[in-house]
Amino acid sequence: MPSITLRTLPNYARHVLAATEDAAASYAVAAKIRLPLLDLTIHLSHGALADAMGHAFIQAPDNQPVSGNCRIFVAHPGIDGISAPASWGRGEYNHHAFAGRLAEAGLRGSYYHDLDFWQFHDPQRHVGAQLMMSADAYPPWEQGAPLRAFLHWEYAARGMRLTHAGTLGIDGKGVLLAGAGGAGKSGTVVAGLLNGLDSVGDDYVLVDRTDRVTARPLFATLKQDPEGFKRLKLGDRLKSYQPLNWQGKHAFHIDEIAPRPIPENLDIIALMVPHIGGGTKSSIMPISRKDAMIALAPSGIVQMPGERESGFRFFGDLTRDLPCYRLSLGTEPREIAAAIADFILAGAA
Repeated sequence: MPSITLRTLPNYARHVLAATEDAAASYAVAAKIRLPLLDLTIHLSHGALADAMGHAFIQAPDNQPVSGNCRIFVAHPGIDGISAPASWGRGEYNHHAFAGRLAEAGLRGSYYHDLDFWQFHDPQRHVGAQLMMSADAYPPWEQGAPLRAFLHWEYAARGMRLTHAGTLGIDGKGVLLAGAGGAGKSGTVVAGLLNGLDSVGDDYVLVDRTDRVTARPLFATLKQDPEGFKRLKLGDRLKSYQPLNWQGKHAFHIDEIAPRPIPENLDIIALMVPHIGGGTKSSIMPISRKDAMIALAPSGIVQMPGERESGFRFFGDLTRDLPCYRLSLGTEPREIAAAIADFILAGAA
């Protein structure tokens, strides 16, 4: 297989999409997953990634309306008719140039150098292809939020956005929690869940601004670093837990610590930026749109390939739609949850 350049990229994308789709009869597994407004069919081989498809998602109820379907083919040379993935050529690889070249051809895609791991998506036909060197040659983040890029492209075509944020809510109302790693976002979500609040996601949620701002669940995985895991006493609550993941964090599922129905959506009334403060009690104070945008947008843009310009517009509009606050975190999980609950209930009154 020749090396790929920006000039040959669209042709290679079309080749991979066609080849993986033509091999449809050769995949061992066809997983069907109902997500918000979307029925997803995933063709792939047996293995850890196929297992992840069974527990990484929060499936939408059968009675929830569906506006579209998407098929994704997860391929590797062990499947009949599939060639080994190509490598990038000697020219410099630039994420923005890569995405722009594909967009000119009406396609979306991403490439991970270390593994020659390719993802291509045709938003017009709602078909995606993931091509790897082998059934387990995928980046370490793929099991926790599998096919994240495809969902990003598919929902972006519908005017929605996968957002790197946590959520907490009560009585159907909620807040988005945004911030860089280490800000306390995940710990805040877990503290809320342990103390009676609801959540539709800790890391990535689907945000829709069509009529009002709503957040819907996609992924079931929660994460905590060892210090937070110990502080929240999660070892006492989980029957068993796996070794630390690629980020050095414990990964577990939302229903392991909050075994109650997950809301179909939360009406979002505010954006909060958690901050590990020095006080014993939590406080919530207004912040500027600029500070909220800095907390919200960069990780959401960097971690979601393509749609860069539309992403900045979406997040800019979102910080105009919502009042924005800084949440200075206290030291006790129960008190943090109570402060957020009181804020939501007061705002929803």
